[in-house]
Amino acid sequence: MTDEVLRQAPLFSGLDEDSAAALETSMAASSLKRGDVLFNEGDDGSQLYVVTEGKVKLGRSSADGRENLLAILGPGQMFGELSFFDPGPRSATATAVTDVELKSLSHEALSPVLETHSDVALALLHQLAGRLRRTNEVVGDLVFSDVPGRVAKALLDLAGRFGRQADDGVHVNHDLTQEELAQLVGASRETVNKALADFASRGWMRLEPRSVVILDLERLQHRAR
Repeated sequence: MTDEVLRQAPLFSGLDEDSAAALETSMAASSLKRGDVLFNEGDDGSQLYVVTEGKVKLGRSSADGRENLLAILGPGQMFGELSFFDPGPRSATATAVTDVELKSLSHEALSPVLETHSDVALALLHQLAGRLRRTNEVVGDLVFSDVPGRVAKALLDLAGRFGRQADDGVHVNHDLTQEELAQLVGASRETVNKALADFASRGWMRLEPRSVVILDLERLQHRAR
């Protein structure tokens, strides 16, 4: 299963079976417990990581201690690739949201692959472009969308990646605290809790510890627009 998840990463795009297997053997495995910090914003680093199990959050902190979550990443997703194209300090802090299994790859191991497999370089650039596009979208949402709209959009994104369809709705085990969910949408915990309570009272979802069950996907999608 780990191999299957690992091959979902853009890193393996365009590689034949032998090349993918060779690249995989160059990767080192590591584990984190919930709450463990993999690296901090500002740290030096040149490794790329792929999540094979669990969830990792990428966040930044302001000088006064406020935190903002940039992304929640799950199995098959990768991070740290920016260092391959623009070496420098880490731009975010990576923390385990759950117990996590990772595979990492050094710059030295990936460089020969990029030189011989242009598809891999293009896939990595595509991922970076997608991340920039999402950042632009987040900035636009902060300006033009209200907090309930941003909460609805964040839950739909989490549902698309971590949701499981059941008879009673879409079960979304996001594993985030209410404070982390607030950091993800750039709002106070109180405002986010109010939005969640409103959605629940309307019958759009059921709130559960570190998870939600979306009961009315269409209404939530409409609210996210």
